[in-house]
Amino acid sequence: MSIKKWVPVILASVMSTSLLAGCNDNGSGNKASPSATTSANPSASASTSLLDSSNRFAQTVTLDIPVYDRAFEGWNVADNYYTRWIQKEFGEKHNVKVNFVPISRSNEVRDFEQLLSAGKAPDIIFHYDMPQALTYYSEEVLQPLKMDEVAKYAPTYWKNTSKTIEQYGVVDKKNMFLFAKRPNYNNFVSLIRKDWVEKVGMKVEDLTSLEKYNEMLMKWKAAGLGVSGGSLTRNVFNYSYAFRDWPVDPKYRALYSDLAVADFTTADTERWLKNLNYQYNNGLIDKEFYLRDDDNKIKAEFVAGRTGTYGLYLASNTDLFAATLKNNPKAQFAVIPPEAGVPQGRKPQGRADWPFGFIMGINHKSTEQERVAVWLYLEWMSQPKNLFFLQNGVEGQNYTLDADGLPKKIADFKGESKLSNNNNKDYWALVTEIAEFSTPELTTKANLRNWTVPGQEQLTEQLMKNWNATAEYRTPDALFSVVLKNVTEHKADLNALFQELYLKVVMSPQDQFDKLYADAKKKFLQAGYQEILDEKKKAIDAGQFR
Repeated sequence: MSIKKWVPVILASVMSTSLLAGCNDNGSGNKASPSATTSANPSASASTSLLDSSNRFAQTVTLDIPVYDRAFEGWNVADNYYTRWIQKEFGEKHNVKVNFVPISRSNEVRDFEQLLSAGKAPDIIFHYDMPQALTYYSEEVLQPLKMDEVAKYAPTYWKNTSKTIEQYGVVDKKNMFLFAKRPNYNNFVSLIRKDWVEKVGMKVEDLTSLEKYNEMLMKWKAAGLGVSGGSLTRNVFNYSYAFRDWPVDPKYRALYSDLAVADFTTADTERWLKNLNYQYNNGLIDKEFYLRDDDNKIKAEFVAGRTGTYGLYLASNTDLFAATLKNNPKAQFAVIPPEAGVPQGRKPQGRADWPFGFIMGINHKSTEQERVAVWLYLEWMSQPKNLFFLQNGVEGQNYTLDADGLPKKIADFKGESKLSNNNNKDYWALVTEIAEFSTPELTTKANLRNWTVPGQEQLTEQLMKNWNATAEYRTPDALFSVVLKNVTEHKADLNALFQELYLKVVMSPQDQFDKLYADAKKKFLQAGYQEILDEKKKAIDAGQFR
């Protein structure tokens, strides 16, 4: 999940990772300090004696690879058919022991920071968003990279990503980051109980504004059906996009649009908070939304039939619909119109993806051998046959090929080679965010298959229609070319303060909203946000952003 795309306010907030204070132990990491003969300093030339003529290490190298743990039932992210296949096909070939390190998707940064502090972090440190990647850089837990070394050991990967790496991977004139490809497709969708909408005499197509949406929620309440889903907003802050003016000024965007720190003092945020306050006080939203702090908790409310909205990345083998139908056999589902979270007169703005998927740095304690093993791994995974296997599984078991040569999944396959519930993406996302084929048309056709749940075909079609229709209103957050030190210094405290202040404002009586919000803004600015704005403005005035 790159960061979740714009989610209508009806979902109340965006779930994200839990951030802890930055790791300040410059000696942290998962490896012993490199010796003089195995220097981790990439400024030294890569040794030509590291590998033999078949690209095999003379002595076994342990490669620690992070992999998201999404708590899929019955799925061991570190030991399964595909991790064993990787060891056999890649590891044995190069004399590498591949060790997969589970990273909780809902507490990703906390896990990385704790592993770094304990000296057990993997060789790759990744994140989907640049502010957090820059935080790792500022904590000095990453090592600078030598790009000719990457090109030497991973020529296919380098060819696929070099332009992006050269454009976005440099910090303070040092090569720090590598990237996965991000083709311009997306499968995040916000769902609604279509049967509930129709039970109150409306149609999904009627939800043309936030006001219309709230009107429908009032009817849900009167009919005793349920409420809008909600979750705790923390540490990823794209909640206010639909409340902004359009078109958004690039300098305003750079100043306030930031996944790392909430734009708590803007008029956009005030509009978002006021709507949440209205929904909360009128019983239109999950009253315990602040307790829904991971995806499983949010999903459970929808599956049980207590909430009528839920956002997820669609995959053909998701269990959401079967689980919901088990509890509510007459349930029907639809995609929420993008306009449903947008106040009248505004546009369905969203956060455009940066032109890359995973942002990857190398653990500053990884040795030269371990670093080269990373390049070999990215190169191996970039080979079409290996990538295809990870994405689709075993022909005749997981899929069959159609006349176009595209894989068609075999429904309900439960054998040993069963893919994970998101089609193994957490392994192959190191090199690309989306499975691609020889033409855009074939890729679109394949995406439809990968994202379409049998019996719910209309959802994928509407998802793609909405994605294209709202393209002009998606803008990426600014990427600063300098480290914003005040963001790093203050963001953990501000994130904790944001949770306290925004909940106090949202859950206050409506007649106290204005006073409480004014006091909260003042407190937020004094806690370090004003320093962040001042530092950003200086960088913006110097043109140090894009």
